Amino acid sequence: MITGFEITSRAPFVGGATFGNVGAYERIDGTAIGEVDPAHPGNAGIALLTNAPRNARGRVEYRSDVSILRPADAAKGNGRLLYEVNNRGRMMLFPNLCAGAAGNQPKTAADLGNALPLKLGFTLMWSGWDPGAPRANGGLGLDAPIATNDGAPITRRIREEFVSGTRLGVLNTFRLSYEAQSLDAADCRLTVRTSQTAARRPVAFAFTDQRTVRLLPEGTLPEIGAIYELTYNATNPRVLGLGFAATRDLVSHLRRDGEALLGQRISHTLAFGISQAGRYLRDHIALGFNKDENGARVFDGVFTHVAGIGRLFFNTPFAQPARTRTWHEDHDFPEVAFPFSTAAFTDPIGGGTASLLRGDGSDPLLIETNTATEYWQKGASLLHTDPDGTTDAVLPESVRGYFLTGTNHTGRAGVPRDAGPCTLPRNWHDPMAAVRALLVALDEWVTTGRAPPPSRLPRIDDRTLVPAHAVAFPSAPGFAAPRGANDVTPLPDWINPAAPDRTWRALVPQVGTDGNELAGLKLPDIAVPRGTHTGWNLYKPPYPAGELADRDGTFLGFAETGADRQASNDSRPSIAERYPTQAAYAAAVESVVDRLGADRLLLAEDAAAYIARAKG
Repeated sequence: MITGFEITSRAPFVGGATFGNVGAYERIDGTAIGEVDPAHPGNAGIALLTNAPRNARGRVEYRSDVSILRPADAAKGNGRLLYEVNNRGRMMLFPNLCAGAAGNQPKTAADLGNALPLKLGFTLMWSGWDPGAPRANGGLGLDAPIATNDGAPITRRIREEFVSGTRLGVLNTFRLSYEAQSLDAADCRLTVRTSQTAARRPVAFAFTDQRTVRLLPEGTLPEIGAIYELTYNATNPRVLGLGFAATRDLVSHLRRDGEALLGQRISHTLAFGISQAGRYLRDHIALGFNKDENGARVFDGVFTHVAGIGRLFFNTPFAQPARTRTWHEDHDFPEVAFPFSTAAFTDPIGGGTASLLRGDGSDPLLIETNTATEYWQKGASLLHTDPDGTTDAVLPESVRGYFLTGTNHTGRAGVPRDAGPCTLPRNWHDPMAAVRALLVALDEWVTTGRAPPPSRLPRIDDRTLVPAHAVAFPSAPGFAAPRGANDVTPLPDWINPAAPDRTWRALVPQVGTDGNELAGLKLPDIAVPRGTHTGWNLYKPPYPAGELADRDGTFLGFAETGADRQASNDSRPSIAERYPTQAAYAAAVESVVDRLGADRLLLAEDAAAYIARAKG
């Protein structure tokens, strides 16, 4: 429960700029103070909670950073709360959904892009849930207590992994998730390997302090793209799972008693999460945190984007929630766990029948969108097939799934188009027009009961969902196909991982003769293509050559003319063969835009932008 709220700042948002009929917004920053009762059944699943210090009431306390945007004139708002789960402390809503600027401290209205949620009148909220999230530049974190054994430190031998030059940029040293019990390197082991399947080689190192490791001899820098693994004795774990309770308690509190702070009573609550934040929401549902301590539902509607089948490596002793399992990085860390789908299936590996949903009245209306990257890297097919990958699922009526065709994990406005660390130019496709339309549809679903459009997913029964080796890629200059998709396997021991005996069977979308995927929700750039868009790419040296890139896709443009195509041995029809004139291309785009709009999969503002761009 929330016991207090400390406001640290309250001011007009971005200089008092106005947003449509809603007008100006106010920003409130502060700290929510809460506590949980370890004896309450709703908190029973929080790892290490019984090892946490108690206050005088026998409760475990936490403090969560909070940022709120509320209409300055509350009467002009829509009365709904849109809660975005932060990603590693970062707000993702404005740079992704709204095509705005990155950062938690927008200064001008231009930083907010199209500002869709503000124009719709939502009250927006973010709060800290991860004690390890960076708090620099307005990052949102959680203060959670350290667990002990009756006051004595808890210590465990754990494993960490580091890769320089990819997700976290070029590394000079390695920052540990936990304090090392000792600075004696002889009691630890550091290895390096070029890929997941390469042999591990011992590496000399030393501790700079209890949270930092450097390579030896002095001045040695990590190899770009190589996988370093450190095994050491870690101590002082925090009660990370309190992050779930903190979100639950804060949203529930504001829904019930937030009128004084928000200026209006909240009628409905929606949650939105991208990537790690989407995986957080999948766990939030599955672990029962969408029911508050009074038994009421927390979020009426939930929208996960690019989460795949993932969950979080979070609610467990010495967890590392920033990790995300892909072909090359974090491959042997927990993220996937049965059940995957919202449809009930029996697990062929571990036994038992289950669904991600709980069926106890706490389940929200749910929309899940994924790109091709999540099929190649994150087992997304298992959201809508049985675990053996042999039968299509029938999703519950309360769930919609959409495959955003021709898109990669980081797809949004302004992504790089060069090759970067990859062999082929990166995919620039922006899927956010569809995400915006589906957010509006989720809001309507929650408030009026009008269901969103039917799911648009690749399927086994029509052969648009196939094993990776069965994808019929066309021939094109410079094109190189991946060796396979990332596997989906149980991981009984993340500290000493071993090759699994069995795997769940993940599939990937089939492509047509132009290399673009056949099924899914196709925005105009994919439905009327000027090249092949994929959700995968391959690394080039000094990165591990030929390995499936972590989250990048590919764009390989069509030849301009038939003669160019024939000269380069490109099997894909050229642009001139597809669209004899600019007017023909624009007409094709307009036809797609009209269909998407009629299906409530494209908002009017985005529709107009597509048509204007097509007409040049």
